[in-house]
Amino acid sequence: MSAQPDTTPDTTPDIAVHSDPTAKPDTEPAVKLTDTRSKPITIEYETFGAPGDPAVLLVMGFGTQLLGWDPDFCRMLAARGRYVIRYDNRDCGLSTKLDEHPVHLGDFITAMTSGAFERALAMAPYSLRDMAADGIAVLDRLGIARAHVVGSSMGGMIAQKMAIEFPDRVLSLTSMMSSTGEPEYGQSTPAAQQVLFASRPADRDGYVAAAERALVWASRRYGDAGQLRTLAAASYDRAYYPTGVPRQLAAMILDGSRAEALTSLDVPTLVIHGLDDTLIDPSGGRRTAELVPGARLLLVEDMGHDRPRALWPRLVDAITDHTAIR
Repeated sequence: MSAQPDTTPDTTPDIAVHSDPTAKPDTEPAVKLTDTRSKPITIEYETFGAPGDPAVLLVMGFGTQLLGWDPDFCRMLAARGRYVIRYDNRDCGLSTKLDEHPVHLGDFITAMTSGAFERALAMAPYSLRDMAADGIAVLDRLGIARAHVVGSSMGGMIAQKMAIEFPDRVLSLTSMMSSTGEPEYGQSTPAAQQVLFASRPADRDGYVAAAERALVWASRRYGDAGQLRTLAAASYDRAYYPTGVPRQLAAMILDGSRAEALTSLDVPTLVIHGLDDTLIDPSGGRRTAELVPGARLLLVEDMGHDRPRALWPRLVDAITDHTAIR
């Protein structure tokens, strides 16, 4: 059984549905598709709530598994009458890894900073548009014609790309702690950037202990090293895979500015950004809201580049209200 999303010929994945006999009760069969280089791609996803409710597709960020969307957060949103879907981006979690396309992070950064754009482009096996098409493939698998799309960090960029490239599939857009791809907006502080690109120990104990480095961009009030370590331990045990990070970074950086395309969006848009965010400065959220016609901007005090549990009620209220749009 196959289906074809509405995309341009160069980047269209051929989608074939398959059943996963090991799937958990709240986990649907994965999606298998083929990217532009004929690499079989499987996208792992899970659902919460009733399939008849409005669908909310949660898109996670850079190098982070679907676990980044806490299951209790998903259940809280589902309890408000939403069919919630979270998934692993390619090169992360239980989705397909493209080991046959190694990207050395230092070489890629050197190529970009030296202006060798064609060399950098040749390193990347896929684009941010391909990552957006993966999310659309999940909707296809579930038989969902249109969904509310909520993206966090790089996931916000992917969500923007879905709205730009697949406007007929996106009921509403929520861009959270993200930016437009313009270099003058949403920049990291030097301390946050250093942590982002620092290697983490490969052993489990070292990897988990290093997770608290992320406090540099967390909520100053609610940042919790214990919660960071708990997520790191669960992520390590489920699918430790740092090799995919440079490929995701390449796709994100090479997408460039989405500013012009964002000005042409015709989709209800909510932009959420934490005022404590040092990884993507709040100017990234402000700029996104400025560009998208009619966008609403929610700047959240005591929120960094994270979703503290204490702020979940406010975030769920905002998403629920926004996704009441039909």
